[in-house]
Amino acid sequence: MTAANDFADEAPLYSAVLKPHRSLGRRGFLILMASMALMSASVGLYFFAIGAWPVPGFCGLDVLALYLAMRLSYRQAKTAEVIRLSRSALTVRRIAPDGRSAETGLNPYWARLEVDRHPEFGILRISVVWQGRRLVVGSFLARNEREEFAREFAAALALARATPLS
Repeated sequence: MTAANDFADEAPLYSAVLKPHRSLGRRGFLILMASMALMSASVGLYFFAIGAWPVPGFCGLDVLALYLAMRLSYRQAKTAEVIRLSRSALTVRRIAPDGRSAETGLNPYWARLEVDRHPEFGILRISVVWQGRRLVVGSFLARNEREEFAREFAAALALARATPLS
């Protein structure tokens, strides 16, 4: 067993899976699409009845555009960041909507948490900075989620630095 495997087996001081929030669930999506289709069909039928027969086709385009936008939004919701912090390693694994992932690992002793804060809007960006590099984390989180994550992660990072390796 190598030293790297020893670190992989080490208990985490902090672990988080960050995912974007989507307020509209599957049932809400179906209700939204059905109501939009019903409204669009009724407007289209009205115009068809008064002799404006090309209009119903255009009424369907807005429903199609909404459907495509919602599908893209739900696809983006598959994005995730898995953050694991132990005394000897900090790893950030990013998972793209298509399932591909990329992992960044570093020593938490050299890592510094940088929070860009605006007086009116709160935290705008959270970054892990080390040796001249910067990794933005949690960019898709809501304002209150960024505040909570930054507070918890900063405390865990301070604990990781304060805890001696045995």
